[in-house]
Amino acid sequence: MADSRDVLSRPAPGPDRTVAYGEHPDHIADLWFPPGEGPFPVAVVLHGGFWRAEYDRVHTRPMCVALREAGYLVCAPEYRRTGQHGGGWPGTFDDVEAGLEALPELLGPRADLSRIGLVGHSAGGHLALWAASRAQVRGVVSLAGVCDLELASRLRLDDDAVGALLGGTPKSVPDRYEVADPMRLTPTEVPTVLLHGDADGLVPIEASRNYAAQAGPRCELRELPGTDHFAVIDPLSPAWPEVLRALADLT
Repeated sequence: MADSRDVLSRPAPGPDRTVAYGEHPDHIADLWFPPGEGPFPVAVVLHGGFWRAEYDRVHTRPMCVALREAGYLVCAPEYRRTGQHGGGWPGTFDDVEAGLEALPELLGPRADLSRIGLVGHSAGGHLALWAASRAQVRGVVSLAGVCDLELASRLRLDDDAVGALLGGTPKSVPDRYEVADPMRLTPTEVPTVLLHGDADGLVPIEASRNYAAQAGPRCELRELPGTDHFAVIDPLSPAWPEVLRALADLT
């Protein structure tokens, strides 16, 4: 199928509301509300971009709007990233955890807090799997996720984005990989679906295969033939129904 990179710059309606969960300018989250009083299942969208400052949550707007249209109350939190003061280790992780802890206050009475699903793409897939080990969520959908940080470090994905995130390699900062790498946090206790295309040229499907092999019975890998890295966040792609199905299966 054609590369879906155009979704990164495709115009889409902005959020219904933007709220703050902290004092930093990036301690904010965009919210989209379905029509009606609810309560609605919640989709928390953690964006990718190899944890780097040049990529923010705005490129997920097409998928956030599509998730709202599917009946989800959508929350897209921002977090500090590498290249920013306070980003990387441990600030990026602290921000994701703080944003999730603030969800009851941020979302209000229209949210069904018993039906929260984390949806993370690429680096956001890594953050979603990591956060599920410490947050109260119903399930996780990892979309082309960087599920294996040691593999990503060895392959130096995106000019060693993992090294920039954690400040070194598994050998130089092993304690950080021990708590940040989803592979070290298995087996998972949270129902999880991994969606990954076998035509992904940015994050190899082996990352999801490796995680699924040791994550235990609550994790399922669904491989998508001919699917590239960005198709899984593109509501116009043939892969999108698989995203909706995975989220519905978990929430």
